[in-house]
Amino acid sequence: MRKILFALTILMPLLAGARDVQSIDNGWQFLLGDLSLEELDGSTGWRQVDVPHDWSIEGEFDRSNPTGQGGAYLPAGIGWYRKTIKTDIAPNERLFLEFDGVMACSSVYVNGKLAGYRPNGYVGFTYDVTELITPGKDAVVAVRVDNSVQPASRWYTGSGINRHVRLVRKNACHISMNGVFVSFDDGKLNVKATVSNTSDKSRKVKLQFVLKDADGKVVTRENGSDVQIAPGERTELTSNAAVKSPHLWSLDDPYLYTLEVSISDGRKEIDSETITTGLRTIRFDNENGFFLNGQNIKMYGVCLHSDAGALGTAVPASVWEYRLLQLRKLGVNAIRMAHNPADPAFMELCDRMGFLFMAESFDTWNSPKNHAEKGYNLYFDEWWEADTRAMVEQARNHPCVVIYSIGNEIRDNLNTAEGFEKYRKQQNMIHSLDSTRPVTMALFRPNSSGVYKNGFAEMMDVVGQNYRVDELKAYHDAHPEKAIIGTENTHDVQSWLMLRDDPSLCGQFLWAGIDYLGEAAWPQVMWSTALLDVTGGVKPAGMQRASWWTSEPMVAFARHADNNGAGELISDWTPADMDTYDQAVIEVYSNCQEVDLWINGEPQGRRLMPDNARPAIYNVNYYQGIIDVRGYNDGVLAAKCYTVTVGNPTHIGIEKIGGKAGTGFDDVEILSVFIADGEGNVCPNNDCRIELSVSGAELIAVDNADVMAHDTSHKSTAFNTYHGRMIAYIRRTSASGKVTVTATDCSSAAALKGSVSF
Repeated sequence: MRKILFALTILMPLLAGARDVQSIDNGWQFLLGDLSLEELDGSTGWRQVDVPHDWSIEGEFDRSNPTGQGGAYLPAGIGWYRKTIKTDIAPNERLFLEFDGVMACSSVYVNGKLAGYRPNGYVGFTYDVTELITPGKDAVVAVRVDNSVQPASRWYTGSGINRHVRLVRKNACHISMNGVFVSFDDGKLNVKATVSNTSDKSRKVKLQFVLKDADGKVVTRENGSDVQIAPGERTELTSNAAVKSPHLWSLDDPYLYTLEVSISDGRKEIDSETITTGLRTIRFDNENGFFLNGQNIKMYGVCLHSDAGALGTAVPASVWEYRLLQLRKLGVNAIRMAHNPADPAFMELCDRMGFLFMAESFDTWNSPKNHAEKGYNLYFDEWWEADTRAMVEQARNHPCVVIYSIGNEIRDNLNTAEGFEKYRKQQNMIHSLDSTRPVTMALFRPNSSGVYKNGFAEMMDVVGQNYRVDELKAYHDAHPEKAIIGTENTHDVQSWLMLRDDPSLCGQFLWAGIDYLGEAAWPQVMWSTALLDVTGGVKPAGMQRASWWTSEPMVAFARHADNNGAGELISDWTPADMDTYDQAVIEVYSNCQEVDLWINGEPQGRRLMPDNARPAIYNVNYYQGIIDVRGYNDGVLAAKCYTVTVGNPTHIGIEKIGGKAGTGFDDVEILSVFIADGEGNVCPNNDCRIELSVSGAELIAVDNADVMAHDTSHKSTAFNTYHGRMIAYIRRTSASGKVTVTATDCSSAAALKGSVSF
């Protein structure tokens, strides 16, 4: 036995080195409020949570909350998380904690000792905690999250460990976090890997990689040369190989490869990392715009913030997938995550689903902004370099990422040498980390700030501007050598026509794609100018955008809610006041050549769709019944839609509209819950309060499209419908078994009911 133990002791350093990555999302304890380190163990009031977790969305909307209109009047503050972890590592191994993001000003402690601090809540970071543990003994991780200094953001950020966390065991000589960079150019795969030797001995290592296709078949492999790395040294190893007949990643065919990168010491593999990536080429042309794989493509983009309404900023991937699918139906092919580094899980979705992506770093440099006076401007000088590096290293292996933005409407003086230098340093740093993608920023009123006249814009790889598309065009006319892009645009026709008719404009990103929490004055708590409402429902603006941005024949309509063209645009045929509504003003959206409109089988006239991209307008007498809209190409029916005047409510309908069944964090099913008539149509004018009961699953949150829905917690089992509808997010409690959802109208004596099982 002694011989066996002795042999194992000798063998352990040789066996150690295979990387082990473990999710530690589950089983944390959380306490809202502040404590000293000495008080943690004896304190009470802890509750168990899994992360990602956003505690602010669990609170009450209150006009007096210091987050103000930027933070949707939800609470912020200080909270603690703690968790016990296993520390089984060999003598020549290191243990790391990896966070994809913690909102905000996080301090991570291991066994009562500080591992690190990070103010930015959007960037990922890693801490080597080897010196803070006793190998083989349990260790306590405690995370203090301080989001109390407010107002810190112009939009809702959430609070807490709101992205994924991992425990990683590596060899003392290993590939650094996000240390692999893969690029594709001229038929060749280029791989770089930053290797850190944290051991006390010099190590000779070799870089190796294997590229596999979607079926797991080896496409190419390469072995590099031996490189000596001194103790405490970081070295970048490079290698490349030709890829024959590559299957290129594109919007219609987002094909992904698996790249296995490893380092060996001549005897064995000591560390490895597997990356999912795509092969494609991009080009921003000053005359003809953007090219993907040599094909000229317009970026039909939208700006998104990182919350999903009732879910706050801890958003399951299945919910983002549903939202992206809804945007795709409208022709959206590009996303700008504004104005911060994105969750890696979101970029993975864009890779898999085929969306282009603009990766953005900051909303402020040194100068503050209204409703966010205590935001990133407090940390820019000390942290911009580390945070920019983190953004690029997290983004650069994602084929969806085609451009970087280093600022949004920056208020620093860019008409000075100091302003020039701030931009230049950030752009140069990105170029040093990733030379394959250009850099832009969202310029703010460039004519008045002077950046179109003082040479500032000429520094930019691609010139980006928010709004005022005529100014951007005028700049390009004066500087035709520069590529241009609309980094933020309104939903107006003029902006669309500029993109449609100017080949030099690479694309535009609408503000916004989906309604989001914050940036609204009480009693509103949500920004509401978007293509989709917060539940993923398509607005009339989204229908119009689909008529411009999609190629499959489509037709849709919206009417003004009040008589004779007054009120907001809505897409039902059931006026709130039948007695006073007799004249309907209707907008018809279509990408067909002609449209016509019928009411109860009576034609209201065929119209040519205007060349100026505006809708066809119908002013008709209102009659209850069926409204039918049709689109024609070359005289042939190509698309149609219709809706009806709904009857009296008879029950509550429940339908699954998206998501994914499962028990993991990212597995959420989305249910539409609505007041229905006898035919199952949504009754838009019969709102009530609905109590939900769920068996076989957990009710995660409820939401509706009302921008003033702030009287009830999104975690409540009872919630109001808005225009007859609400949504519910559920997660199964077991991998198999039946789920039953029951809904009851709890606001009236004659309670409507509904139930569904699946």
